[in-house]
Amino acid sequence: MTTASPPATPLPARGAAASASSAAAPAPASIPAATAAAPAGLLDHALHPRWTVPVLLLLAALPPLAAAAGEDFYIGLATRILVFALAATSLNLILGFGGMVSFGHAAFVGTGAYAVGILMQQGVASAWIAWPAAVLASALFALAVGAVSLRTRGVYFIMITLAFAQMLFYLMVSVKAWGGEDGLALPGRSAVGGGFDLASDTRFYYVVLALFVLAFLGIQRLLNARFGHALQAIRENETRMGAIGFPVYRYQLAAFTLAGGLAGLAGALLANQSGFVSPSLLQWNQSGLLLVMVILGGVGHPWGGFIGAVAFLLLEEVLSAYTIHWQFILGAVLLLVVLAAPRGLAGLLRREKKA
Repeated sequence: MTTASPPATPLPARGAAASASSAAAPAPASIPAATAAAPAGLLDHALHPRWTVPVLLLLAALPPLAAAAGEDFYIGLATRILVFALAATSLNLILGFGGMVSFGHAAFVGTGAYAVGILMQQGVASAWIAWPAAVLASALFALAVGAVSLRTRGVYFIMITLAFAQMLFYLMVSVKAWGGEDGLALPGRSAVGGGFDLASDTRFYYVVLALFVLAFLGIQRLLNARFGHALQAIRENETRMGAIGFPVYRYQLAAFTLAGGLAGLAGALLANQSGFVSPSLLQWNQSGLLLVMVILGGVGHPWGGFIGAVAFLLLEEVLSAYTIHWQFILGAVLLLVVLAAPRGLAGLLRREKKA
């Protein structure tokens, strides 16, 4: 006896299913256009024209304004501020965005300065040779220091970077051919050719300004790229970034080397600006000076190094005219900034913008 099978349920045709699913799904045209562009992430750092353009215009107009007022001294002061702003910004790259507290950053500044001084002593005065050589020498030294120190963490990292800086300091003191502890005097500033003489303070200022702007924009673009995002994520949670497959050591070493090269450029400019190179550029207190500038301006803020250098050097200039104990007053100001604005002076500007 045969059992009758139940009637089969008819399946919808393939075309009908496709039309049904397409009808259920919202049409692409119904998606708002505003959601098509992804918003800026938490790790991005935009340069707001509201602040950037006025600052650049003021810096560009400073030499003619100082010359009109008969105060050419301020051109040299502004040049010094920009040089230290470049050095502090390079430190902020690894300290504020990479979480690496280096107490030997002045060694890279001094390496760049000595590279220019030694080459000029050998008759190489071209800026097209001496300045890239200074960047390369500092970057290679930073690569060697970072290759060792980045294998440690915490206070050990701080002490190893300090130890390397002090080793270089005592080396420069002992080498009499390069001036020893008396330093090395430069016969003049580097030459760029084409009739553009850097002996003029105004022309040298504009060269320093152009290099600072290029370096600043380069760092800002780097921070907004994948490398910068990864570096900031490593700062927040190094263990997790390593666990998901990021080469933490290589990212940190690349950032450390780049920061050393930029500090070497600052050292080359500083040697040209002062016309003198000495082992004091390599001392630990110079590294502390750069740290103070970054903390004062704002750790982890793109403008932190610049704002810190401006505030520190202007306070030094003003206070030293009234008392020889200006460091005491500056220390009190730094303490107030740390207590009232833990994110530095740049953090105050950000707070006002949010308000």
